[in-house]
Amino acid sequence: MSDYRRYFIPGAMYFFTVVTYQRRPILTMDAGRQCLRNAISEIKQNRPFDLFATVLLPDHWHWVMALPSGDADYSTRIKRIKETFSEAWLAAGMPESPVTPAQKKKGMRGIWQPRFWEHTIRDEADLERCVDYTHWNPRKHEVVRRVQDWPWSSFHRFVEAGQYDLDWGGEIPKAVTDKCEWGEP
Repeated sequence: MSDYRRYFIPGAMYFFTVVTYQRRPILTMDAGRQCLRNAISEIKQNRPFDLFATVLLPDHWHWVMALPSGDADYSTRIKRIKETFSEAWLAAGMPESPVTPAQKKKGMRGIWQPRFWEHTIRDEADLERCVDYTHWNPRKHEVVRRVQDWPWSSFHRFVEAGQYDLDWGGEIPKAVTDKCEWGEP
């Protein structure tokens, strides 16, 4: 049995990774992006948070979330985003992967892998490392040759704000060369 414990710190920032079921490449499809965008907007209405940095890959999503002061309930937000996405995905007639009878009995659907990977951001240097990793991810997975060429990333917002040069990411950022798994096996 795993001894992994999540940290719940009110008002903190967290880095997350969620992955599609069987790593199906559905998130960058028009329907996937629309379902996720709508799910995020809907959940933010009742459970506010700041989507500080984000990148959407075909089969997984990384993001940095800032919670309001006094609130540490990121788990419910993630659960509701995944549920709301799944409901909209299925309502749009989009397919899901088959699940085993045991998974079905637990209420699992063939859209998202169960659970998520979380990292509590400790300080400014850790925040920079997590944001850099988020924006570097399309290069890591070799879906683009330049970070700026990936459209589904907050990288472009960070460039507009002057926090990155447009040509950032030509080489792997020093901050993300550690052995952290980042929720990607």
